[in-house]
Amino acid sequence: MMYFSLYAVYVSVIVQPLIVRVLSEISAEGLAGSCEKKGDPSAWSCFEKSWQLPGQSTSTVTTHSDICNIVKIGKISQLEFLDTYAYKEPVVFTNITDNSLFQSLCEKQRLIDDYGHKTVTLSTANTHSYDEVEMKFGEYVERVLRPQDFNKSGQDTLYFFGNHDYSEWGDLFDQYVIPPYELPFKSAALSFGIAGAGTGVPFHFHGPGFAEVIHGSKRWFLLPFENKPHFDPNKTTLRWLLEDYQHVNASEKIYECVLKPGEIIYFPDKWWHATLNVEASVFMSTFLG
Repeated sequence: MMYFSLYAVYVSVIVQPLIVRVLSEISAEGLAGSCEKKGDPSAWSCFEKSWQLPGQSTSTVTTHSDICNIVKIGKISQLEFLDTYAYKEPVVFTNITDNSLFQSLCEKQRLIDDYGHKTVTLSTANTHSYDEVEMKFGEYVERVLRPQDFNKSGQDTLYFFGNHDYSEWGDLFDQYVIPPYELPFKSAALSFGIAGAGTGVPFHFHGPGFAEVIHGSKRWFLLPFENKPHFDPNKTTLRWLLEDYQHVNASEKIYECVLKPGEIIYFPDKWWHATLNVEASVFMSTFLG
């Protein structure tokens, strides 16, 4: 009983105030002035305001909003992609596609007007995403889409990503410009998502693919398959970041990067990765399978 009492004190006195502090420190950093950059893909905050959540006065859940130790490059040839990155390491591409039209179609009110009556399938935000819940998209946006509750496990957090009925979402997906790179004998499949600040998916792995942020920003953490990270599959990425990240062995390099609109990350086959939505975010993944 003493252990649980001490843990409760630790959470209430240290952890929760820390969350409040990092949530409040840089609201101005992400939003100030960006709307003046007309036509600039980085001017995401003009659109991001449409995805600001009720009661969410901040734009991020971490002061490291520009952290990135992954190579960032512009457009390269298909051959260079295959030789340098496809089977070896993650890479972040900048401004290799123009999804400004798709971005405008994904503004909050536009999506509610066009798809609010559609039924979507939500998954639990844990490593295995076993449980699924169906509801109307409009209900998800208005009732479920909220910043991550620190006291909730991944199993108890619902997340909108994938499981789409293409016959209902096809008109929107047809406007998305996929990354211009391919893997031999692989075909592309799109997976669309919208999630609140502080939400994300804990470490997991699957086949290769690309992921692009349309609105907001998302922090990625990646390791090669042979370097399996220590994690609890039901602990949210937010709790892992605040409680476990600082204890990661320095010799165990974590590839990480905060992605913003206009940036696309490529992740090779079977690389462990976890994601954290730094703010309310809209995103699209292109899985190669």
